[in-house]
Amino acid sequence: MAERGVDVLLLSVGADLPYFCGYEAMPLERLTMLVVPRDGAATLVVPRMEAPRVAERPDVFEMRPWDETEDPVAIVAGLAGSASVAAVGDHMWSRFLVELIAAMPRTAWRRGSEVTAPIRSVKSSDEVERLRAAAAAVDRIAGRLQHGEIELVGRTEAEVSAELGRQIIAEGHDRVNFAIVAAGANAASPHHEPGARVIGADEVVLCDFGGTMVGDDGVGYCSDITRCVYTGEPPPEFRELYDVLVEAQEAGVAAAEVGVGAQDVDRAARSIIAAAGYGQHFVHRTGHGIGTEAHEDPYIVEGNVEPLQAGNVFSVEPGIYVPGRWGTRLEDIVAASLAGPDPLNRADHRLAVVA
Repeated sequence: MAERGVDVLLLSVGADLPYFCGYEAMPLERLTMLVVPRDGAATLVVPRMEAPRVAERPDVFEMRPWDETEDPVAIVAGLAGSASVAAVGDHMWSRFLVELIAAMPRTAWRRGSEVTAPIRSVKSSDEVERLRAAAAAVDRIAGRLQHGEIELVGRTEAEVSAELGRQIIAEGHDRVNFAIVAAGANAASPHHEPGARVIGADEVVLCDFGGTMVGDDGVGYCSDITRCVYTGEPPPEFRELYDVLVEAQEAGVAAAEVGVGAQDVDRAARSIIAAAGYGQHFVHRTGHGIGTEAHEDPYIVEGNVEPLQAGNVFSVEPGIYVPGRWGTRLEDIVAASLAGPDPLNRADHRLAVVA
């Protein structure tokens, strides 16, 4: 905050709040706000009816419950004092920001991620291990998918998605963040919504799934993996395409050295896909950071020249999507370390063929 000239940090709903104080607020019309002055004690302003859910941590924050007849925005403004610059959490509801702007007319406003993202994007060894445990859990599900232990043919995409969700919870996650299942031509849509389409024989099935594992401290860490299987013998053209994808993904992982610009990881994967003639079919960035949110800094994309730091954890997930025909993506979570790139996912990269 001192480096960026921020006098007070205001964190409401979103991943910042549990990261810094261990409490995850419900997204309600009743305001919850962690008020962190640059100098002085932090205060968690919370509806009195929600206060029993808070694990009090007097060494981290003081708690200020508010009653239904009180104005929580006025309370926050009072705690913020005469702040010249306030940074607000990126996920704060706009209704509260509008009211705070009116209550603090002499204050300039900045995004809270200017303060929080540099902290959250560099993971401690404990955080990396928590991410590794989450990755291992979805690896086990991916292994069952690749070995034909999760039935595909004859089931709808939505049914398989629900099955993946059940297994995510059974493997120790506290919630499912997403479970994309896209069959055949639907796999050409990177964020396809699983629906009533029945999975048939002789087609690709793309599965991208993950969840959040919450620790005893109330902070959750995410998993995210993508693997593809083929329900029959893949045609040579698809095998060729998939081999290019594997080479590109491995090149992206290998490039993820400490000190390398984030965009250079994207370039390493993208150049291989482009050289093989599929460049126009790689339509998204190569990766995103992961931690308490499924998508966070650093983003592995052209234009991000920031060098990777030890402790950055992110996905490497190139994809090739041919509209009307098929699509494929291969995703691992990777930690940048002084010893080199450390893939947290270990599920097989080979194209699995299942009945």
